[in-house]
Formats: sequence, structure tokens, C-alpha cells
Amino acid sequence: MPKINRYVDIDTVEREAKKDYIDRHSPFITCLDEAKSGEKFQVTVKVGNEYSHPDDFDHFIANVGLYNGETLLARADFVPGTLGGQDSKSQAEVVFNIIPTSKKLNLVAHAYCTKHGVWESDPKAVTVS
Repeated sequence: MPKINRYVDIDTVEREAKKDYIDRHSPFITCLDEAKSGEKFQVTVKVGNEYSHPDDFDHFIANVGLYNGETLLARADFVPGTLGGQDSKSQAEVVFNIIPTSKKLNLVAHAYCTKHGVWESDPKAVTVS
């Protein structure tokens, strides 16, 4: 099982380099708090909030996955240079359209950095009516 890293509140970390490291690897989920069963529901996952991640040949975000609990719902894969190359300030951002079928979603995103492993978002609860 790979080690899974988690975002920590960067205000609690003193060194700027540590803030940069944590932020640029962490995925963040953006979506509404409620969805309708059987209807398309949009979920955006962005890697990095204040800082963008490198897009070098040997150091890049290889994929972003969206889970409902432990069930993989969707995944986007990237190759080096897809996000603008070495000097890019672009962030990996994916819009997933899912169709909820249960009464509640417990969404979690994973981002895989080829150099620093798997990073997990905070969970996002969504009520389905």
C-alpha cells in the first residue's frame, strides 16, 4: 500500500518551503453540497491552491482520481508537458461529471505526484435527493 499524504493547514506550518510543498501537491474538491439522484453532478478537483505543481519530465502530476468512499468514480491521467511544461504555472484541474445513485456521497480526491507519491484531499460530503 502506498503512503498517502494529506493536506495540513498551511498556517500551522512555519517554513514557507513547507507550505509550498504541501499546497502544490494537495487536491482540493469543489462542488455543490447537494445533488439529485440520477442527474449529472459536476465535481472539480484542482491540485494546489496557492502554488502550482511542476510539470517536468521526471516530476509531474500523473493522475487525479475521484472516489466515493473507497470506490473509484473517475480518474484523469496526464503525461509530462500536458499541463504546460517545465516553466508552466498551470495547475492540474479536472472537471468530473458523475451521476449519483446513492443517498449520500463521501467524495475524496487523490493526486499522484511521480516524485512525492499520493496526496489525499479532505473529504467532501454531498447529500443526494
